[in-house]
Amino acid sequence: MSEPVSAVGAGALLKAYGAGLIIGLFIVLGYLVVIMTRMPRTRPEWAVGLIATVVSSLAGGSFLVIKYQLHSWGNDYYGMVALGGFYFACGLPGWALIRWIFNFINQREGATIIDVVREVKDEIQK
Repeated sequence: MSEPVSAVGAGALLKAYGAGLIIGLFIVLGYLVVIMTRMPRTRPEWAVGLIATVVSSLAGGSFLVIKYQLHSWGNDYYGMVALGGFYFACGLPGWALIRWIFNFINQREGATIIDVVREVKDEIQK
């Protein structure tokens, strides 16, 4: 017969490890979808895509879990898979947002901050 404390600790570790694997799998799948639909033009763009997708997956997915109090979904396998779907979906727009921001910045490379603020202000007022 096993010791109750060790058995409980091992079960909690296995559960946490399983949740990490599921969430990690969905983050990787989100990244692959982004990369396969919008191939990076350069090696640095590939790295930016990876970082942006992972960060937006983790931040967005975690935000949804906290905002809608979905912690209890992690108590069983199907709930963890559903949470993984949130992490997947939150990773998809990350790279697009980063690309848009950097394209905007690159187009205005010689402009001053005052020029950029005026341009953004004019666009907002339209």
